[in-house]
Amino acid sequence: MVEARITVNGKSTPISPAAPRTTVLDFLRERGLTGTKEGCAEGECGACSVLVARPGVNKPTDWVAVNACLVPVASLDGQEIVTSEGLATPGEPGTPPALHPVQEEMAVRGGSQCGYCTPGFVCSMAAEYYRPDRCAHADTDANAADAEHGPNGFDLHSLSGNLCRCTGYRPIRDAAFAVGTPTEDDPLARRREQSPPEPVATEYTQGGSAFVRPGTLDEAVRLLRERPGAVVVAGSTDWGVEVNIRSRRADCVVAVDRLPELRELRVESDHIEIGAAQTLTEIERRLDGDVPLLAELFPQFASRLIRNSATLGGNLGTGSPIGDSPPVLLALEASLVLADAEGERVVPLADYFTGYRQSVRRPGELIRAVRIPLPLSPVTAFHKIAKRRFDDISSVAVAFALDIEDGVVRKARIGLGGVAATPIRALATEAALEGKPWVTETVEAAAQVLQAQGTPMNDHRASADYRAAMLGQSLLKLHAQTREAVSS
Repeated sequence: MVEARITVNGKSTPISPAAPRTTVLDFLRERGLTGTKEGCAEGECGACSVLVARPGVNKPTDWVAVNACLVPVASLDGQEIVTSEGLATPGEPGTPPALHPVQEEMAVRGGSQCGYCTPGFVCSMAAEYYRPDRCAHADTDANAADAEHGPNGFDLHSLSGNLCRCTGYRPIRDAAFAVGTPTEDDPLARRREQSPPEPVATEYTQGGSAFVRPGTLDEAVRLLRERPGAVVVAGSTDWGVEVNIRSRRADCVVAVDRLPELRELRVESDHIEIGAAQTLTEIERRLDGDVPLLAELFPQFASRLIRNSATLGGNLGTGSPIGDSPPVLLALEASLVLADAEGERVVPLADYFTGYRQSVRRPGELIRAVRIPLPLSPVTAFHKIAKRRFDDISSVAVAFALDIEDGVVRKARIGLGGVAATPIRALATEAALEGKPWVTETVEAAAQVLQAQGTPMNDHRASADYRAAMLGQSLLKLHAQTREAVSS
C-alpha cells in the first residue's frame, strides 16, 4: 500500500504516525508550523486557516482557504497545502525571507497586534488575493468600491470566518483593500495554471481506527454495506466539531468529498442536478446566480471558510432542523438522489425528513445529488433571522418561491427551518396563498396562518413566541419587497 503523504509548503511529508482523527491543525503544529493556531476548534474564528490546492472554477487550480481545525489530515492524502509560513519567499542563506504582499500590507498598516489571529487572516486574505476573477475597478466603474468590496476587487466576505479580538478590523480592511495583483513570477500564482493533485484512494489505519477514501461511488457503497457503522464525511465541518468539542470517535471514517460521481453539476431541460459533494463555494461560483434563491442563501450560510468545505449532501445528511439549506431546497421542490449497493432512488426532500436528525435514508445509502426542477419560480426570497448578520446559526429560516401571474398567486412553496423537529413545508400557508390576489389582505391573513406553522420551542437563541412572530413578519416583509414589482 502506498504511504499516505501530504505536501506542505512544497515539501512532501508522511502523515504517519498521526491518528486518523488528527486534524491538519494538530499535524502542522506537531511539525513546528505553529503559525496555524487553535482559537475555537469549531470553525468559527479562522485562526487555523490554511490554503489548499483545489480544482478551480476559472483556472485549473484555485487556492482555497479552509479551517485546519476541522479537516482530518488523512483526508488530504496526496494533496497540497500552504501555511502562513509558506507564503513568504525564502531569502539567501543567512537572510530572512521576503514577506508575501499580503503579509507586507498587514504589517505596514497595523493589521496585527497580539498576532494570534494574524496568520489565519493572512491565509484567508491570500486566497482572495489569488482569486482568478478578482480585478481592480476603474475609477468610473459604477460597481467600484463600497464598504465590503475594495477598489482592488477584494471581497471582504472572504474574511467573514476570521475573528480578531484586539486589533480592530479597520487596519485589516485597509490591508485587504491595498493589496495589488500577483506578479508574473509569483510561484503561487503560476501554480494556478497547473491542475491540482488528483485525489488518491486512501486506506489509512493507526491504532485500530481507519480513514478510508474510496476511489469510486461503487467502492464507497460496497464499503458502507460491509461497515454500516462507518461515519461518512465530506467537508468535515460538522464531524470535525463533534471530534473536537464532543470527543466523538469512530472506528472507520469514509470520505466521499472527492468522489467524481458526487461532484457533477448538470443543467438539463427540466432540472438542475448538483453533486452532493461539491462545496457551497463551488456551487455558488458555477451557478453564478442562475438559481436566485440559492444565490441569496450562500452569503448567509456560515462563513466563506466553512462554505469552502461544506456541502449540500453534508448539510442534508446531518438532518439538523436549523440547517440553512433545507428550507431553501424545500421551497425549490428539490429531490434527493440516494445511492447504495443496490442502485439509486429519487426521494422528494419534502418526504426525506422523518424526525429529529432522522430521515428515510437507509443504512449504507449516500446522498449522491440534489435535483432542482425547472422552470424556477420568479419570486423568491430567503430570510434568515439570527443574532448576527453573518456567520451565525439561524433562530428561524424562511424560504419563499412564488409564481404570481396577473397579480394572483398561482403557486406557493415555503420552506421553514428552526420551528419544528425537522425542516418543513408550510403547507397550510401555501394553500392560503394559492389562487388569491397578492394584496395586503391576502398576505396578512396568510401571515396569521404562517405564525401557527410548526412547533417552535424556547431555547437560548429565541423564544417560541418570537419564532412564531418572525414567521408571520417574514411573509409581510416579502410582500412589502415585491408588491410594486409584481403589480407593474
